Amino acid sequence: MENNALYYLETAPVPKAIAHMAIPMILGMIVNMIYNITDAYFIGKLGNTPMLASMTLALPFTTILMALGELFGTGGSTYISRLLGENQMDQVKRASSVTFYLSIISSVLFMIFSLFTLSPILNVLGASGESLIHTRAFILVYIVGSPFVIANFTLAQMVRGEGAATESMVGMIVSVLVNIILDPIFIFLLHLDVMGASVATIIGNVCAVIYYAYYLSHKSQMQSLSFNDFLPTAETLSNIFKIGLSSFLLSGFLIVSSLMFNHYAVMYGDQVVAAFGVANRICQISDFIGMGLYMGIVPLIAYAYASNNTERLSKILRTTAVLLVGITLSIAILLFIFKTPILKAFTSDATVVEVGILILSALLVSTIFAGISGLLTSMFQAFGKGVQSNVMSVSRGIALIPIIIAGNFLFQLDGVIWSMTASEICACTIGGLLWVFSKKEIMARPLDERMELIPEEM
Repeated sequence: MENNALYYLETAPVPKAIAHMAIPMILGMIVNMIYNITDAYFIGKLGNTPMLASMTLALPFTTILMALGELFGTGGSTYISRLLGENQMDQVKRASSVTFYLSIISSVLFMIFSLFTLSPILNVLGASGESLIHTRAFILVYIVGSPFVIANFTLAQMVRGEGAATESMVGMIVSVLVNIILDPIFIFLLHLDVMGASVATIIGNVCAVIYYAYYLSHKSQMQSLSFNDFLPTAETLSNIFKIGLSSFLLSGFLIVSSLMFNHYAVMYGDQVVAAFGVANRICQISDFIGMGLYMGIVPLIAYAYASNNTERLSKILRTTAVLLVGITLSIAILLFIFKTPILKAFTSDATVVEVGILILSALLVSTIFAGISGLLTSMFQAFGKGVQSNVMSVSRGIALIPIIIAGNFLFQLDGVIWSMTASEICACTIGGLLWVFSKKEIMARPLDERMELIPEEM
């Protein structure tokens, strides 16, 4: 019975069901967290603040690569899952081939465009002085390797789309392990410094792409990477982009907020930029675990809601909220207590550590509100409320713009730092108000409309 996905949706004890759904997602988030921390740790050992700052300045660019991967990966995998639920195996092969080759074609075009516009890109990122040299070196490698980065995001989602969660996780672990092993070799032994970190990351992505491509070509009974199946039709493209585009746009707002913060942080020097990069990666320990929890339980919420099991739905929401706040708060307290030695593990620059303590404190406060905002967004998604979920996602990026402008004008650096916390509080407040005003309408929705929200595949 426990091998049946419906068991966890319908009858499993709520804590057990939450653990089953959330733990794989949390593990995936932890892998991503390790990915992000590794490069910063090794670069920090070089004792060069502009190098450390360059990784923060490059963050919006690397987010673009992730967004492109999500555009095809999320859109394609969702469509693939739906086709599997309808038992249209021929269409699954075509959809998977179209998704893969579209991502490759788009990434190559993006690579060519970025190579010719590298200088303007660096200007937009806010790189200048010594950090400009290191940011250029870091991003140049990413540009050349962008087809593999985008393909990695796309293929991981495609593998997950057919329910092969373990295989998807293996690819992520392969990528991280390769990156960790190669980082010290390229950075220290071969003296490539910050460029070595990006080379190691790209090679890790290459290894993951090889693994995923092998799995889909030789192990998967459902999907195809054969060019013979690359038959894009209006229906296929529509189904891929109508879901994928929303993920791309949401990542786009994260890029805007990152660029805004970089713009103001650069005004106060490389130490502030470097401190934010380190503090942000440390805070991801709490953020990513929370994300894994509230993203993982979306099918549970959707199924309980669609089946009109109000008692189970209420228990799922209560249990998840308690777990989310408890876990996030506990991790935040631990990180705050040991903030100084943790920051010193990344850099020996006393100014970076001093500013980093303030930034980390602000981020740890904001992570509580970010977790609640994320849970509310997941709830709206599970209830099929696209408007509310999109408002929540967009508000987190948009709110930062006026707040950081006002914060910088009124309080200078302190205002810039705490603007992140203020924007998360604002988004959380908006989410709470949306829930209060829409809860009655959501729960009064006819049962036949709710049935459409039942997940087709686990």
